[in-house]
Amino acid sequence: MIHVADFCYRKRRFILAGWVLALIAIIFAGSALPATHRASYQTPGAESTKAYALLNDSFPARKGDSVKLVFAGDINSPAVRSMVEAEIAKVSSRPHVTGIVSPYSTAGAAQISHDGRVAYAEVDFDQTFDKLLTNDANFSKNFLKAADPGQKPGLDIEVTTLVAQQKLGSEAIGLLFAAFILLLAFGSAMAAGLPLITAVFGLAIGATLGGIASRAFETPDWAATVATMIGLGVGIDYALFIITRYRQSLAKGLTPREANITAMGTAGRAVLFAGGTVVISLLGMLTMGLSYLEGVAASSVLAVLVVLAASLTLLPAILGFVGNNIDRLRVPFTGRPSHQGQRAFWYRWSRVVQRRPWMAFGGAVVVLAIITVPVLSLRFGFPDDGNNLKSETSRQAYDLLTTGFGPGFNGPLLLVVDLKASPDARGTLTRLGDALKPSVTNGIAFVSPAVPSPTGDSAIINVVPTNKPQDKATGQLVHRLRTSVIPPAVAGSGAKVLIGGFTAISIDQSTYITHRLPLFIGAVVLLSFVLLTTVFRSPLVAAKAGVMNLLSIAAAYGVMSYAVHGSWLGRLLKIPETPIPAFIPMIMFAILFGLSMDYEVFLLSRIREEYLRTGDNAAAVADGLAATARVITAAAAIMVFVFGVFIFDPSIFIKQIGLGLATAVIVDATIVRMVLVPATMELLGDANWWMPRWLGRILPEVHIDGESSVEAELATLLAEESVPA
Repeated sequence: MIHVADFCYRKRRFILAGWVLALIAIIFAGSALPATHRASYQTPGAESTKAYALLNDSFPARKGDSVKLVFAGDINSPAVRSMVEAEIAKVSSRPHVTGIVSPYSTAGAAQISHDGRVAYAEVDFDQTFDKLLTNDANFSKNFLKAADPGQKPGLDIEVTTLVAQQKLGSEAIGLLFAAFILLLAFGSAMAAGLPLITAVFGLAIGATLGGIASRAFETPDWAATVATMIGLGVGIDYALFIITRYRQSLAKGLTPREANITAMGTAGRAVLFAGGTVVISLLGMLTMGLSYLEGVAASSVLAVLVVLAASLTLLPAILGFVGNNIDRLRVPFTGRPSHQGQRAFWYRWSRVVQRRPWMAFGGAVVVLAIITVPVLSLRFGFPDDGNNLKSETSRQAYDLLTTGFGPGFNGPLLLVVDLKASPDARGTLTRLGDALKPSVTNGIAFVSPAVPSPTGDSAIINVVPTNKPQDKATGQLVHRLRTSVIPPAVAGSGAKVLIGGFTAISIDQSTYITHRLPLFIGAVVLLSFVLLTTVFRSPLVAAKAGVMNLLSIAAAYGVMSYAVHGSWLGRLLKIPETPIPAFIPMIMFAILFGLSMDYEVFLLSRIREEYLRTGDNAAAVADGLAATARVITAAAAIMVFVFGVFIFDPSIFIKQIGLGLATAVIVDATIVRMVLVPATMELLGDANWWMPRWLGRILPEVHIDGESSVEAELATLLAEESVPA
């Protein structure tokens, strides 16, 4: 690592020029290959997925997706009818539109509400939206432009969800908060600006590469925001840790070159290891077998890799230009020394915890338990369009359909009936229809007549629930239909009934993810345990780190669950009462487990360094905490603000992820790192550093953040240079 740092320092002009050229080239490439956002939330092997496949085979005309044009006004008046028919004619001429069922046609007679104030036209496409967007990234935008939703004289035209429109900008707010915290931490505008420069460089390249990668991987529109959150947070944090060590080395009297090498050989190695754990954790998402997570993982990993590369190459080059001027442009009353020996607040705090470790441990566990309790009521499901901004056409369409046809109309259940093995298809459909009548089965508002396929060997039935798609009652209806309503109705008929649609897809994916989640978590925790044991030569320290990371993540789940259950917290943050998509806790775990290792590595590496130097576990914990707590607190505050601003993003997915990530960082950097770590390490004593001989022989020796070894390497490097050629 020190050779790379020294090379970047000595060749700093070439390194900086290379990064600038790379940024320009990749931005040009990104403009030529713009991002394409698409996602299929169908679950491999699930009933809803099989229903969709059978629908494609039996009803070729319906193999694509569809949207609704929703109209509000005096639907039966001649003037409004003329405008509606003109709108339908305009949309029907759009590319890939295979047909539109007008509310004024015989087939669309049921598409006008009873009061005649709301109607809709069903628009069918020849392909699914993900395929359409793969071929034309602007398909959604162009279609909405042609439909021209909004208020017209005497008529309101809206469009149900096609593809959510991405709205960014929160990252700029996060950068402002980060700049403020860096100024407080460093007390110097020069030192505070360097992490921002590094992060912006890395994020600009990483985000563009993520957009290009979306052309190869199925990538949902919110993946770019997730990657931005991660890349911005880790980019600033990694530079913060390195610059802190650089300033400490200068304060010891080292030259800028020596300080650069020392910082990169200590904090830089820790950054490399921490970044590797983040990447490994993010790649764990690929084990879930869900196609849209490939794009989320690719975008996030690229963002982390690029900011990591910037921290390890661009930053030492920039430090070469800055030299001893790192503390120029001082800000009064800020940037106090982070380590003042036994006078440091964090040293004294550690001693307070260590004097009563059981009390500190018990109190922290109780607080974490209280925060985590709401996780018991965590409900999985997909939020519906009723959570969109009221200004969006999809939300307007949702509200109009609810007014005209009832809340369940926004998420009808699609029953696909396979009649190939049924000798009496008509009788089977009759019995099935009787079982689905609202008077027979609670929770059903309306059932459409069965529509046979062109070959007659299958049929489709639309079932409109009483409740809206995201309601718990609608999910319970799907379970009842699958277990106790449909099986008796078709028993002995040879027919097979598959339930598809928005709610069924949500249920199937939630079940799929929750079943695979323990395996995913176990694999990530086990790999992290091996890596930490290898680095810190202690299975107890590694196991403790894994358990504490799980505790902070569980607390984040609890807060997120509490917020989405209509609580005061949700109202305060403008998070509506809604279920949580099952993929969000999984993505959060992948992100948080990797990020929490950052603080674990930086704290424990300094504690271990002090322990190896003194052999006193209690003193090592206090000194290590005093040396790192200030920078960890600053890094955590930056993360909290970076993640927290996304709580106010219009996307409900991003709101939930932002809240969960911000909560986990707060818990991790306060209760866990500053209370549980010193308490448990005091209770374990010298056993913290116990290593079985057989395990020590198996695992390789890996050194990070060991200043004494770096000083030896630096001395060797300088000695070699002093020898005449």
